[in-house]
Formats: sequence, C-alpha cells, structure tokens
Amino acid sequence: MISARNAGLLACAHCHTLVRRPATEDALRCPTCGSRIHSRIPNSIQKTTALLIASLLLYIPANTLPVMSMMYLGAPEADTIMSGVLDLLEEGFWPLALIVFVASIVVPLTKLLTLSLLVVSVALKSHWRPLDRTRIYRLTELVGRWSMVDIYVIAILVALVQFGNLATVHAGPGSVSFAAVVILTMFAANTFDPRLIWDAMESEQ
Repeated sequence: MISARNAGLLACAHCHTLVRRPATEDALRCPTCGSRIHSRIPNSIQKTTALLIASLLLYIPANTLPVMSMMYLGAPEADTIMSGVLDLLEEGFWPLALIVFVASIVVPLTKLLTLSLLVVSVALKSHWRPLDRTRIYRLTELVGRWSMVDIYVIAILVALVQFGNLATVHAGPGSVSFAAVVILTMFAANTFDPRLIWDAMESEQ
C-alpha cells in the first residue's frame, strides 16, 4: 500500500485539494483556498499534549465549581454540573438529566482520555489497529463539539428567565472552566495529525 506522501502528493487540510509535493514545503500554499500545506502538522504531538494538559487541569474546576447561580426570593443557590443532573433527576426530568450527564461529563472526559491514548500510541510508534485508531479519532473529533450543551442551557436560562425582583440567574465560574475545556479539546483534536498513526506502519516496511 502506497501513501499519498510516498506518491509525491500532499492534501490540503482545509479543502482536501491534492497538490504535487515540491522539493521544499516551506512556502507551499493550496492553489484552491490559499492555506498552508504540510505533509504533517508541525509539532503535532507537542501541541496536542500541551492542550490536553491544560484541559485536564481545567476539567477539575469545571466539575467542582458552580456553573450556574440563582438568587430566588433573596436566597442564593448554586449548582455544579453534577448537582444540576441530580436536581433534574429529583424533578423527574431524567431524559434531560441523561443528556446533560453524557454531554457535559462523559463526552469531555472520554475525549480527553481518547486523545491522550492516541498521543501516547503515536509517541510509542504503536502498530495496534491503525484503521480503528483513525476511526476513533474521527468519531472523537465529530462528537466532541456537542459537549457544549451545558453552556447553551446556561445561556438560554440567563436570557429567558425574567422574574424581575423574584429571581436572577447568572453563569458561574465553573461554566468558564467548562467552556475552556471544550474549546481546548477541540483545538487538541485539530492539532493532532491522524496520519502520524500510519507513519509507524510505513517505517517497518
């Protein structure tokens, strides 16, 4: 099996246009969209690792600090993601509780662990199921963006809940950390180059 790089071709990461590989890639740009083209994302592993470490550090306050605070009749009440899920269960809204739990806790944590394992496998030049690892990466990249549902819910509540002097709703500090986790993991998925998974397979041929 021959790769595009071995065939002297490079693909644009944005529009997927194939171009002939020149002698040097220093100033190579896509003729279709003008984006820079590289055979591999420069410093992919280093960039992804740094973003994952920052995400892991922010994941703790994202789940321990309040994501939403409400003042109702002068009594303050603050909810973390997990306490919000439990409140929804107590009120009988289990479908919504399940959606929030999966999108706000399971998906971000799974994405962090999956990307971390992919980075480690590439660093160790693993030959284990490259096609399956590539598919896992594509699925992780696709699903990860939907973990913003908590932020959407908070934004809607802040915009729609109008109780005058009876109640006010504000986004808590946990929502900032949570949004940062989602954004950083999205960047981490974008900086990880899945073609590195196959490089180990080529090196043994």
